[in-house]
Amino acid sequence: MENKNVVIAQSGGPSPVINASLRGVVEAMRDMPGTFGALYAGYHGIEGVLQEELLDLSAQDAQEIALLSVTPAAGAIGTCRYKLQEKNAEDFERVIEVFKAHNVGYFLYNGGNDSMDTAFQIAELAHQRGLDLVAVGVPKTIDNDVGDSAFKLIDHTPGYGSVARYWAYTVQGADEENRGSSPSDPVLVMQAMGRRIGFIPAAARLADPDREMPLLILLAESGIEMAELADLVNDTLRQHGRALVVVSEGLELGELGETRDSFGHVQFSASETTVAQMIVTYLNRAGLAARGSARLNVSGTHQRHDIASASVIDLDEAYAVGRKAAELAAAGESGYMATILREPGSIYNVRYDKVPLELVAGSERTFPAEWIAPNRVDVTDEFVAYARPLIGDHWPSIPLVNGLQRYARLKPVFAEQKLAAYTPQAYRRS
Repeated sequence: MENKNVVIAQSGGPSPVINASLRGVVEAMRDMPGTFGALYAGYHGIEGVLQEELLDLSAQDAQEIALLSVTPAAGAIGTCRYKLQEKNAEDFERVIEVFKAHNVGYFLYNGGNDSMDTAFQIAELAHQRGLDLVAVGVPKTIDNDVGDSAFKLIDHTPGYGSVARYWAYTVQGADEENRGSSPSDPVLVMQAMGRRIGFIPAAARLADPDREMPLLILLAESGIEMAELADLVNDTLRQHGRALVVVSEGLELGELGETRDSFGHVQFSASETTVAQMIVTYLNRAGLAARGSARLNVSGTHQRHDIASASVIDLDEAYAVGRKAAELAAAGESGYMATILREPGSIYNVRYDKVPLELVAGSERTFPAEWIAPNRVDVTDEFVAYARPLIGDHWPSIPLVNGLQRYARLKPVFAEQKLAAYTPQAYRRS
């Protein structure tokens, strides 16, 4: 009997370790040659599936697959922000049609809550259409908002540990500069990603667990208003002569001229202005309790593709959870997401398990209120204890060629297209 083929795809914003999970899936499946047929990647996520653009991962050199672990972002197989919506029934039917045409029996989707919902819906439709399809989710998001606030569905998502490490180092460097430049630039406002959840800006505290820096951390959940923030900054200036402010891009301080993606998420970096710019403008107009001006630093997408700052712990866990997803697929465990759960005890250790896609797709983690300090401009030691192990203690080993980072470069070998051309429904002109 011919082995069923596999389609792996990614969705949403990338991370420094997203390709480590891809490597884990591919290498685990290659270790089980009697179980799986050809391995394909939906090129640019579900859009690639809809357009029958299936990159042949079986045709790739083992060395390039291994290099995926040190290749950040999503350039290897692409990602997308295309949402399969219930009203667009043709899109769902097209996915099933493509899977049937290419003898696909396994679908693995790497992403966040919306991706897990897509995987769940495709699994349900395949069952209704009589297609024997095993659908498995692979968790990914730098925001760490997949799962529940009790951390029982997943402790943390691959990608978060590396971005947390990035912010620890960013704040360290900013503090070093600000100590010298404070006579003219006493206030530095730094904006972190994370949309409406505060895990990424909270990681700034990892740079200063003993609270020696003049550091204010403003989560989206802080509920701080502009006048109150200005008072807090000026209080810090009077005490220390300088201030570092890390702010969530999702802190609501006024109209940003927001744009949204197809999932309805605000694209803060594509909006007309930023929270950091609003704060700096307000502080400089209202006046600082020190000579000089407030300045800003918006890191942008660099925080999710800086492989040199990636956490080795995060890289290892992303790889392992990818292998776990492949094992679930091999066992026919359809309708589950591979997950990472923290073991109890003082020594950091995790285990890899499974949770129903339906539970993950229907959940959205919030930052625990008890981890926000009473002054609302800091986080508690409990958060530090949670996040500290995730950033690790060692630098990743990044291969260099002619002084440049050596990334994986997959050959553009695609499966032969068997169906008529198709335009995803959201892209059709009415």
